[in-house]
Amino acid sequence: VQLVESGGGLVQAGGSLRLSCATSGFTFDDYAIAWFRLAPGKEREGVSCIGVSDDSTYYADSVKGRFTISSDNAKKMVYLQMNSLRPEDTAVYYCAAVLNWVRQTAGWAEVPYPYWGQGTQVTVSS
Repeated sequence: VQLVESGGGLVQAGGSLRLSCATSGFTFDDYAIAWFRLAPGKEREGVSCIGVSDDSTYYADSVKGRFTISSDNAKKMVYLQMNSLRPEDTAVYYCAAVLNWVRQTAGWAEVPYPYWGQGTQVTVSS
């Protein structure tokens, strides 16, 4: 199983970035893919999640209306379009995968995700 994030970088406040998560080694349609972020001195935060088989989407309140998660099932890719970025969005962003039925047993950000990528840094300057 492999998840590889890309697309991070340095952007000014108000700008946009698109993160990508390339997946392999598992049956994509059986999984939910989520984005988490970890900022220095803060706890890990669930940002967004998509149920690949039904395109159900979930967002943290802090990013609703600014971030959009999507998937390309043919390419086994998940994307996070981030608009109106703020300095407080600065963090390392990780994509993670969990079986969709497990995701449905509790809050999407609370269930244990067994597969993780290596992360990509997003820095938003003020």
